[in-house]
Amino acid sequence: MQNTVTPTHCPYCALQCGMNLTPAADGTVEVGERADFPVNRGALCGKGRTAPQVLASGARLTSPLVRSDGGELVPAGWDEALDRIAGGLARTRAERGADAVGVFGGGGLTNEKAYALGKFARVVLGTSQIDYNGRFCMSSAAAAGTKAFGLDRGLPFPLEDIPRTGCVILVGSNPAETMPPSLRYFTELRENGGTLIVVDPRRTRTAEQADLHLAPRPGTDLALALGMLHLVVAEGRVDERYVEERTAGWEEARAAAMAHWPEYVERITGVSVPELREAVRLFCAPEAAMVLTARGPEQQAKGTDTVGAWINLCLATGRAGRPLSGYGCLTGQGNGQGGREHGQKADQLPGYRRLTDPAARLHVAGVWGVDPDSLPGPGRSAYELLDALGTDVRALLLMGSNPVVSAPRAAHVEERIRSLDFLAVCDVVLSETAALADVVLPVTQWAEETGTTTNLEGRVLLRRRAVTPPDGVRGDLEVLHGLADRLGVEKGFPTEPEEVFEELRRASAGGPADYSGIDYRRLGEGNGVFWPCPAPGSEGPPHPGTPRLFLDRFATGDGRARFAAVAHRPSAEEPDEAYPVLLTTGRVLAQYQSGAQTRRVAELNAAAPGPFVELHPRLAARLGAAEGDPLAVVSRRGRAVAPARITTGIRPDTVFMPFHWPGEGRANTLTNPALDPTSRMPEFKVCAVRVEVAR
Repeated sequence: MQNTVTPTHCPYCALQCGMNLTPAADGTVEVGERADFPVNRGALCGKGRTAPQVLASGARLTSPLVRSDGGELVPAGWDEALDRIAGGLARTRAERGADAVGVFGGGGLTNEKAYALGKFARVVLGTSQIDYNGRFCMSSAAAAGTKAFGLDRGLPFPLEDIPRTGCVILVGSNPAETMPPSLRYFTELRENGGTLIVVDPRRTRTAEQADLHLAPRPGTDLALALGMLHLVVAEGRVDERYVEERTAGWEEARAAAMAHWPEYVERITGVSVPELREAVRLFCAPEAAMVLTARGPEQQAKGTDTVGAWINLCLATGRAGRPLSGYGCLTGQGNGQGGREHGQKADQLPGYRRLTDPAARLHVAGVWGVDPDSLPGPGRSAYELLDALGTDVRALLLMGSNPVVSAPRAAHVEERIRSLDFLAVCDVVLSETAALADVVLPVTQWAEETGTTTNLEGRVLLRRRAVTPPDGVRGDLEVLHGLADRLGVEKGFPTEPEEVFEELRRASAGGPADYSGIDYRRLGEGNGVFWPCPAPGSEGPPHPGTPRLFLDRFATGDGRARFAAVAHRPSAEEPDEAYPVLLTTGRVLAQYQSGAQTRRVAELNAAAPGPFVELHPRLAARLGAAEGDPLAVVSRRGRAVAPARITTGIRPDTVFMPFHWPGEGRANTLTNPALDPTSRMPEFKVCAVRVEVAR
């Protein structure tokens, strides 16, 4: 028997690392290097190497489950399960209206699934109540990037540009643990003579590689960026010609920055004036430089303004829309970029079109064969949708997300989910959220299906089916087809991914995220195509794709980038006598997101078996806590308990918890759902807590 090697991509983070899969005679799947893929060049982290273990039948669902009269989830046939879901959704819609039915998607869904899910919500259900967990990923960066540049794409340049620039400021990102194969780009940057500045309240594995580590107080990244811009102005480092020729709004942004003098910023952030000056010197010295942000500055109730301030720093110094320079966001989830481009976000239609734009509605409705006036308007953002469950929204179809663990104020969200009249979940495993459902559908995984994803560079990729799914498992597209048919829409929801992608191409044509010049044949012949990639004219050659954006002009009406006139403001919740410590959250190397899949892999659990509370020795001494002692971390929203991990690599006024676990160590029990007014991003990264030894 000759084994077939299938080139494909990892199911986890937004690097979408290339890998080769080979089915073995014993039914397992072997992972091999795929050195030809330029993003990871063969390298894989532990999560990627062990990803096929979740394909095993013992780790995943292989039959639909329905809630019995006795309250237990029991196996059922597919027809019964689909009938129950269609009945539950239809009954709620008939009794309470279309907006009483909600849809919640995921940033790991392929482009085809995200597109079909958004279409299903708006065409079949007629509901405006759809959003997805990608709202919790990079929505603040998307909002700031759109304001500044007229277009949002995680990285407006390929990763290969990073080692060739002169300086990178990495703000609130820890790629050594969150996307390890990308760390080589920063290592190569330094080997080439460039400098790396890391901004993080913790001395992470990434910060240990930096030439300069700035450790601001959580929630003060906005003040830090403004303080650096103040020094750029005061020291005469503004690129005046660039500002004049390629930007707008400088005077207002300049005035706002000048109110943030270095000593004032030092008091707010804890970053010393000499460190501020050194950061500005390192950033301005080379000809080219970049700022890259991640969840640290973005997951705040002022995340859009914070990212805007870092973009201001790039614009004032002429570091955007030029070779080897620019601002970029390190997207987190596997298809966090593509997942929001094609319609599962509350205010967007396919192609990154605005749902409120009459021309966009007309175009997409034409592709879908419906009246534009039949399309509902924008709905609630992710947390607002979850908060409305059981009150305004009474039934929910959830696909590829686990908000019981991943949402802020998670105990409240769990309570809201429990209060629903009807919940249906499509997932690979019985997650903590799926365990609460009335119906659970077992769906195919990455290696068992073909589809496209879009990585953090804006590179559209083809994931190929490598193995046959177990009996009893179906694809999400089959689920939507079956539900649409039962709800009276017999056409428009094909089950073949390539057919869905062909429709997506037409729907995206002419939009900001134009995929119309991309097809499966082209994706199968290379290493992806960067959007925008419009279809050529009748006789023109294929569009090459756009690896680098904004080199000639920005995507605004006049081609100029916009400064953001922003000022520091406190976090939504500051420490006080009752809650004197700051909590920040994040990820660890061996687990991913809510852990629903990685917690089922023995090797990963051995490396990261459970939650912990990271704290400074000075704080530990005040509490009388020793390494490994159970610590109770208490916020205004709840209490979590986990072992102490004492380290000098964190600020004395701050504790850190990873958010991958449910139960008493669930970090998101504590986090604050205060929302950014523009992006509607919750403030995951900073809240006030008290810490005590749990005797």
